[in-house]
Amino acid sequence: MSASTPTRLERPDTDRDTDELVGAARPWITIVWNDPVNLMSYVTYVFCDYFGYSKRKAEKLMMQVHHDGKAVVSHGGREEMERDVQAMHGYGLWATLEKTDA
Repeated sequence: MSASTPTRLERPDTDRDTDELVGAARPWITIVWNDPVNLMSYVTYVFCDYFGYSKRKAEKLMMQVHHDGKAVVSHGGREEMERDVQAMHGYGLWATLEKTDA
C-alpha cells in the first residue's frame, strides 16, 4: 500500500448534506450586537473595512446596532457567516450567527 492510499473510506455525513440543502433555502445571518466598549466610529470603520460597505451603509448599520441593540450585517451560507463572525471577533466586536426562517 502506498503512502497516498487512504487506509479507510470515510462515510458521508448525511446530517451535513441535509444541513447544506436546507441552508441553501434558509440562509444564515451574521448579527453584530451592541456593546459598552467600542466607539460608534470604530464600528463604522469595521463595517467599511471588512465588508466593504459604503460609509453611509456602515453608519446606518452602526446606528441600528446602537439603537436596536443589534443589526444583521451579512447573510449567506453557514461557513461564510462563521468566517464573518470570527472576523468580527477579531475586530473586538460581539457577533453571532443565526439561521433565518426564510
